[in-house]
Amino acid sequence: MTIPQTFIQELLARADVVEIVGRYVQLKKGGANFMGLCPFHGEKSPSFSVSPSKQFYHCFGCGKNGNAISFLMEHAGMTFVEAVKDLAQQYGMQVPEDDASPQDRARAAEQREKQATLTDVLEKAGEAYRKHLKASPPAIAYLKGRGLSGDIAKQFGLGYAPEGWRTLASVFPNYDDPLLAESGLVIVNEEDDKRYDRFRDRIMFPIRNVKGECIGFGGRVLGDGTPKYLNSPETPVFHKGRELYGLYEARHALRDAGYVLVTEGYMDVVALAQLGFPNAVATLGTACTPDHVQKLFRFTDSVVFSFDGDAAGRRAARKALDGALPHASDVRTVKFLFLPAEHDPDSYIREFGHEAFARYVSEAVPLSRFLTEAAGEGCDQTTAEGRAHLASNAKPLWSALPDGALKRQLLGDIADLVQLNSRELAEVWSGKPAKGPATAGKAPQNEGHTPRGDTGKWAKSFKSAPPRPRLAGRALPASRADHAARLLLSNMAAWDALSNEDHAMLCELPAPHGALFVWLDSQFHDHGPLAWGALRDDMREREFEALALKLMSGPQAESPDERGEAARELRALLNLMLIDRLKQLETEALAASATDPEALQRYRSLHERRRSLAAIKDLD
Repeated sequence: MTIPQTFIQELLARADVVEIVGRYVQLKKGGANFMGLCPFHGEKSPSFSVSPSKQFYHCFGCGKNGNAISFLMEHAGMTFVEAVKDLAQQYGMQVPEDDASPQDRARAAEQREKQATLTDVLEKAGEAYRKHLKASPPAIAYLKGRGLSGDIAKQFGLGYAPEGWRTLASVFPNYDDPLLAESGLVIVNEEDDKRYDRFRDRIMFPIRNVKGECIGFGGRVLGDGTPKYLNSPETPVFHKGRELYGLYEARHALRDAGYVLVTEGYMDVVALAQLGFPNAVATLGTACTPDHVQKLFRFTDSVVFSFDGDAAGRRAARKALDGALPHASDVRTVKFLFLPAEHDPDSYIREFGHEAFARYVSEAVPLSRFLTEAAGEGCDQTTAEGRAHLASNAKPLWSALPDGALKRQLLGDIADLVQLNSRELAEVWSGKPAKGPATAGKAPQNEGHTPRGDTGKWAKSFKSAPPRPRLAGRALPASRADHAARLLLSNMAAWDALSNEDHAMLCELPAPHGALFVWLDSQFHDHGPLAWGALRDDMREREFEALALKLMSGPQAESPDERGEAARELRALLNLMLIDRLKQLETEALAASATDPEALQRYRSLHERRRSLAAIKDLD
């Protein structure tokens, strides 16, 4: 789906970031901005600032910043499209879909309406299950026996489905309503069209999406019946391969803890939350998928998978490894925790305590080690055949990693295990014939060879620190170019007060500054002066994004400048730039006057321009 940039800018112009953030964070007026406790990390004194003039938020504690759309993405874990749609709905705007036909848009609208209706049905059932729990002593006794308190049961919305076959008929008078079957609450016998409740005599765990809407249920049998756990079927609102139990409840704790703990069951999540680990989630009766991992990385950069230490736990961990590999970039951490075979997280903490389990978490196996262990499973590494088998096993795992330093290092680690160097292993994987006798031993450092074929690409070469900006060959203090960029990002209207020569001077600076000024020039001509919040959204993944974020994240960016003041400061900066250039040209003119008569004329022309610039006192 493609959303026109003009619509996004209009949406950001209409939305009030103070209002959006204020729905989740208690804000108080503080000077020109609003302040509150940061929702992205734990703090006792407010360092989270929301600027109504810039339509931008920034935390001086953790550095999180952005506009109304990015806030919904960061805080609620929405995708960009989901955040745009959610924000548009709040402000009564219809999101245009450039690539969709009228029929597709009509079907999408119908689907959204049906999803909203299904969640309403599921919410109503969840409310009924909670009432049944209060009236069921056996169900309450079971939860107390598992060590759960009433508060934790309320936090997770736990309920109870009674034994009767048609209990929900008392909740939904029209028991034949197709929505009951479509939501997974009622099973319809196709032979005789008889209907009955899917969940009976079970503790009910409502499954919520990241917005807090009920999209399904998990039911745990009270006795020894089977299956022990029963999940809602796949529905238009519930997809097991994409949803995680407890993510809605844990979303704030993930940021406080700095990692997410992925477990294997509903009860693990609820018990861990009560025992001091509210950052736990669980897959829904299925293996961990890449979609699960991608969703988790919206909330945290560190994932710890927790499994039993038995054979089933190792198999589940192996599947989780496959799901995590495509997202294991250099700035993310993935680890694997294996408990003793006789324990799950709940039982281990109750027996050995919170600190003992925390040590287990801290000592979890990193992805790099688990990858090589998984590749070497069943391989006799004392023989050439076993090492060759390991290399064959490792190839698809290594290929699934994204390009980066981790992938490059792992190539060397795997090469060490199979007693080849990195170049030889890459040639083996790519199917290239060997050029000479094999050379065993440790992989040479910084080899410049690129594996071909399906082994992926090497990580791009690490770049050295960017050079300081230069103006026509002379070093320019970075602080001047930085300040000019910050002034224009904060007060884009000041661009219109500069001359074409001024524009050229700024745009001719080396990257990233010059590229930023060129982009600002095009944005100004296309859209006029834009607020920083709108500019921020359209510069993602551009070469100057990091520079702009750094400039607009400091305390100096929190006080908006008046247009005239900003323009005057820009003129003063340009004057300093010209002085730098004049000194350079003066030296060049004196040195080259005999052989280059035009050098002196260039100096005089620039000097005249500086005089005219200094004569301007007020641009408004």
